[in-house]
Amino acid sequence: MHFSIPDTQELKGEGNAAFTAYNIHVNGVFHCAVRYSQLYDFYEKLKKEYGNAVTANFPPKKILSLTPVQVEERREKLEKFIQIISKSATIASGPLFNGFFLSAQQETQKQEAEDVELDVYLLNGHKITVQIMSTDQTDDVLEAVASNIDLADDYVYYFALFLIKKDPDGTFSIVRKMQDFESPYISLKTAGSKHKIVLRKSFWDPSFDDDLLDDRVAMNLLYVQAVSDIERGWTLATKEQLERLEALQSKGSKKDYLRLSRTLKYYGFIQFKPCATDYPVKNTKVIVGAGNRELNFRVRGDDGQLKEGNFKVTRMRCWRITTSINEENGEGGSGDRTTELELSFEYLVAKDKLQWIAIQSDQAILISICLQGMVDELIMKKQGGRMKRPQDRIRTTRRDFKRRDGHVKSPSNNSISTPESPSDESASAAQKAKESVKKISDKLQSVKPFGTSGHQTSSHNQVHIHSDKFQSVSFKPVRSKTPSAVVENDVFEDIGDDDL
Repeated sequence: MHFSIPDTQELKGEGNAAFTAYNIHVNGVFHCAVRYSQLYDFYEKLKKEYGNAVTANFPPKKILSLTPVQVEERREKLEKFIQIISKSATIASGPLFNGFFLSAQQETQKQEAEDVELDVYLLNGHKITVQIMSTDQTDDVLEAVASNIDLADDYVYYFALFLIKKDPDGTFSIVRKMQDFESPYISLKTAGSKHKIVLRKSFWDPSFDDDLLDDRVAMNLLYVQAVSDIERGWTLATKEQLERLEALQSKGSKKDYLRLSRTLKYYGFIQFKPCATDYPVKNTKVIVGAGNRELNFRVRGDDGQLKEGNFKVTRMRCWRITTSINEENGEGGSGDRTTELELSFEYLVAKDKLQWIAIQSDQAILISICLQGMVDELIMKKQGGRMKRPQDRIRTTRRDFKRRDGHVKSPSNNSISTPESPSDESASAAQKAKESVKKISDKLQSVKPFGTSGHQTSSHNQVHIHSDKFQSVSFKPVRSKTPSAVVENDVFEDIGDDDL
């Protein structure tokens, strides 16, 4: 997961008093806006529950109003705090972590808990309508969908909920996999009418198909996805193979259809929208796919021939997400700022030779998440683990979390307690924060592009946070307010001469 706090905003509280809210983005998408006092309360709960396992430093309270510089410093420190705690599997998968971010999303979107209907689609367009609470988290909704279609408990978490978007050409692209600290109902409502939630498999290794072929419902879900991926060109087949598949489909031989599908090129891959890469040369137009423990590049050469490059995840030492802000000047000196995402990975191209390869894509974070999913799956298999089941979930009473107004409210009900002690974020401090944000915005208007293609770089401004798996890089406000993240690969393997 990629957490960031790229900026702040000024909001109005009780009595029309202004305060500073910190905008938390998850996997590149705005998730919630919270006050410092809410994050401090969350930190206190984490320390109480996990003790010394919480190693992240939290910025201290201030008695006096914050200066603009202090507001910016606090934003950076809060961002680092969230990034560090989110790397702990124990904390990030726990009910306290999930409950806080679910509650914050609910408050930010002003969504009360109520009975609602949610439509979840299969990849063939079939609609599954489930009765849920509007604040139910992702795993609750997934289990409700599984129950609706009679999917056995052992196979529920072989699948996941994904948010997809209808593109201008009428096709659909995957936006992201839904996380358990969000409400699918709220997220879909916020995303807009061009989005849907779909059910598709969440594993990468095709051998996991074998676990599902003898279960009628699970096998049907695999079949629906296989047909969809072939029809949209994500899985490639020759004319002869397509004819055989059509014959099997007309006979209703779904298992045989799946067995043949598994032999096809790019079976089980996610294909991303066309983008650009610096491999083999800069500004190369490429189609990137992820699956079967690798990233696949498809490049059309000058001669019109399609060429491929395969990059195994076990040879990626690490990868990172960076953000570029481009300024385009219009008439009268007005300018439009555009943000570009880039994923780059350090690849072992030969023995003792590492090379950085970059992909410029607005789906860079999704590609990163796919890589992390492959790594996690490889680790799970090496350790002899298995897919979790509904009965493996830790189910506890939902916690009460501090709201922006100082009251405490549970995300699962409408009861409100008396206010806690007043926040140290006074109205005057909020006003100074507003001025700080404006100054930062003014500075960003003059930021020049940076990146791989002749852009200015800001590597000398980077600050790294080291951990077992993850590094975060924060840029000074004059360069960018959006952090860059470096993910260390725990399944990286050296190669010898015999591998070349």
